[in-house]
Amino acid sequence: MRHLVAVLAALVLSVSAAPASAAPSAPARAVVDFTGIVSLSGCSGAVVRPPDHRPSDPALVMTNGHCVRFMEPQEVVVDVPADRKFTLLASNGESSIGTLRASSLVYATMFRTDVALYRLTATYGEVEAMGGRALELSPEHPGRGIDISVVSGYWRHVYSCKADGYVHELREGRWTWKGSMRYTEACDTKGGTSGSPVVDVATGKVVAVNNTGNEDGDWCTDNNPCEVDEQGNMTVHQGIGYGQQTYLMVPCLTGGGRVDLTAPDCGLPRPALGRHRSLD
Repeated sequence: MRHLVAVLAALVLSVSAAPASAAPSAPARAVVDFTGIVSLSGCSGAVVRPPDHRPSDPALVMTNGHCVRFMEPQEVVVDVPADRKFTLLASNGESSIGTLRASSLVYATMFRTDVALYRLTATYGEVEAMGGRALELSPEHPGRGIDISVVSGYWRHVYSCKADGYVHELREGRWTWKGSMRYTEACDTKGGTSGSPVVDVATGKVVAVNNTGNEDGDWCTDNNPCEVDEQGNMTVHQGIGYGQQTYLMVPCLTGGGRVDLTAPDCGLPRPALGRHRSLD
């Protein structure tokens, strides 16, 4: 009996000493903060870059076309001089680490999407030397249900929710946008969040640019966009925000702080109603 007890005790010790099997690890998530985020007059924005870039390339700031001005419904602006300042935020969003200045407005439109890109006098390397960085633009269509963060430099606030779906047409006043990302209600964005990057939390990459929300439940009026499906049916979601996808922008960014609207697969609308890929 004593021998059996000793054997059992040894077995207990050997089992307790064995390493426990590793618990399934949670999916990796990017740290979303204010690094690379900028504030500008009345709007938000971010220093962005395509996947392929060089530190010596002039850096780009992305915001909304309507943060440039309220443009005509089919207007496209390409490569015009600009002198605009941006406040580059520290990672905690509580202070500024410097001022960035634009040399030109590389691209802006409110036609089918709502986006603007400014070319800076600073390079990507110089932005990093200031303590900032450029957020990478994802070349992939974002999925439905992904966790997203809308990072507002104007309000210095991060709104967190999910991508609820994608809209065939989003109509607001005189403008119509294609393939807009609809947020779940937790992203209760407001005026001043326009131009904020929408970040996929799983990858840390930018998948959209925040631009509007239905404030009052009205139909298709300013600040009250309505959704239109392929059959022409309209719906309204009061309190819901939207962003414009950015993946079709990536092929247009060919280096040197330039936008090439003739590049293969470039999905940005061209001036004078030129050909473009659908944003659906």
